[in-house]
Amino acid sequence: MRIRNCKTVAFSLVEVTLALGIAAFCLIAVFGLMPAGVQTNRNATSQTAATDIITAVVADLRSTPKTTNTSTQFGITFGSNTTLYFDSSGQAATSLGTNSRYRFRVTWGGSTGLRYADVKVTWPAAVDPTTTTPSGSIETFAAFDRN
Repeated sequence: MRIRNCKTVAFSLVEVTLALGIAAFCLIAVFGLMPAGVQTNRNATSQTAATDIITAVVADLRSTPKTTNTSTQFGITFGSNTTLYFDSSGQAATSLGTNSRYRFRVTWGGSTGLRYADVKVTWPAAVDPTTTTPSGSIETFAAFDRN
């Protein structure tokens, strides 16, 4: 007669408890990183939208004919410092509204023929960057030959 040696293979309660403890520790670390990831994503989205605003406004200013002193799309007059407010969909307004998300400011310099502009977008729009530090901003310089 043959006796079979049957061994049951399984995890012990101690091994299962240790595995669950290690998994819980790792998940807590991952969940701890979630707010930082969400904030980074929000900042990247705001920076992309602000860059798109600057690109659209500078393109509008560059496409303005030399015979005209005011841009066609945004109504910005060359040589006149201007503040515009943009909502999240990129629509411009001349005054701060409830949907305003970005504040656009152009400051002019240079002579009559060669103009340069300091173009800056800050967010949130309700924060005045001259008195309070905004949560984010993008700034660039652009030159315009008006001869």
